Amino acid sequence: MVLRALRRVDVPEPVLVVQPPGGKTLVNLETIFSTTAEPFTATVRILGRRVDLRITPRSFVWDHGDGTTQRSNTPGRPYARGVAMDRYLTHTYTHADVTLRPHVSVEYAARFRVDNGAWRDVNGTVTIRGPGQRLQIVEATPVLVTPR
Repeated sequence: MVLRALRRVDVPEPVLVVQPPGGKTLVNLETIFSTTAEPFTATVRILGRRVDLRITPRSFVWDHGDGTTQRSNTPGRPYARGVAMDRYLTHTYTHADVTLRPHVSVEYAARFRVDNGAWRDVNGTVTIRGPGQRLQIVEATPVLVTPR
């Protein structure tokens, strides 16, 4: 019954953040993915009893839009100057001149308590799929310029 109640809770839809921003990335360039997903609480009523839920993101599935997926236990991180690329969640696209719709799905686990009793694990999880983000994969042409 608690899992059914958890499925009725208004769980926030994850929003995919793609960097570089602007809906374009370069072919053969590491593209950075992240989202924000924070733990939160909710209260529901089951059979007239107060049930508190502690809902926590447990895993993330990154659908790159090109037929590949990636699973992680973290929401990734946005780009920050000085952070090594191996600290990011990235994907490298290998085909140019395509427009894709990558998205992220977040699996939430929960703990519950009835009428301020002991906390217990909910048997099961809820997965929320975020909307796709339009992403155009383009190819850059190198151009020599005169140094200043």
